[in-house]
Amino acid sequence: MIFFDKEIELKDLGGGVSRKVKAHGGTMLMAEVSFEKGAVGAVHTHPHEQVCYVAEGSFEFEADGKKTIISKGDSYYVEPNAPHGVVALEKGVLIDIFTPQREDFLE
Repeated sequence: MIFFDKEIELKDLGGGVSRKVKAHGGTMLMAEVSFEKGAVGAVHTHPHEQVCYVAEGSFEFEADGKKTIISKGDSYYVEPNAPHGVVALEKGVLIDIFTPQREDFLE
């Protein structure tokens, strides 16, 4: 199945954060999340496994209360229900992949 970027809706999440749900199906979903400098992806949890790739920029990544600077080319894994979040240190893009699919992203 092919998902053409020009046909995917960009959802403004507020606070300088926007998201495009890219490919999804079966038990997986991929999303492209764009951040303006200083934008916050608040610390949160979800029951999904997540891997993330930093496509652009740099971020302060927080997991379980520990903060680490990550930048273009870095990636991370989040186990289900683990608290995590980011702050954009500059304009940036994260590529998130979830399993199972984030049904809340498809509504």
